[in-house]
Amino acid sequence: MSAATGPVLATAATTMGLMSGLFFAFDVSVMPGLAAGDDRTYVTAMQNINTAITNPVFGAVFVGALAVPAVGTWLLHRSGERAATLWTAVATVLYLAALVLTGTVNVPLNDRLAAAGDPGALTDPAAVRAAFAPTWTAANIARTVLCTAALAALTRALLVHRRTAAR
Repeated sequence: MSAATGPVLATAATTMGLMSGLFFAFDVSVMPGLAAGDDRTYVTAMQNINTAITNPVFGAVFVGALAVPAVGTWLLHRSGERAATLWTAVATVLYLAALVLTGTVNVPLNDRLAAAGDPGALTDPAAVRAAFAPTWTAANIARTVLCTAALAALTRALLVHRRTAAR
């Protein structure tokens, strides 16, 4: 059993919790708050958010939430901890599904929103918002569910690993 396994699983749960929390915050506060505003403000805010989120800290957590559970899966498998391995593998697959959703739905919508141009110059900001908001929001809810399930799986893996290590 590797001494790194526990810290790797704790880091995996932390990164997954951060991603789950980010998506959840959009579901329960950012998107409802923006929905209450006018179309031009909505487009401006989402364009600004999409620009601001592309930073090294977010990138590290975004990639880490896949890489660290995958490393945990490998460490657990190598040590023969089958039950914990299964839970970390499930978490990795769930997060991978969230990444696929991000890459096939959310990012292309973000790119189209950016391509719409300056919100102040839009002739029909309501149409731009309508082409973006419903699908992006639904996909984000799915990402929240996937990441929350992955976090639960990592929590279970950590508990099973601790129980095994205590023996």
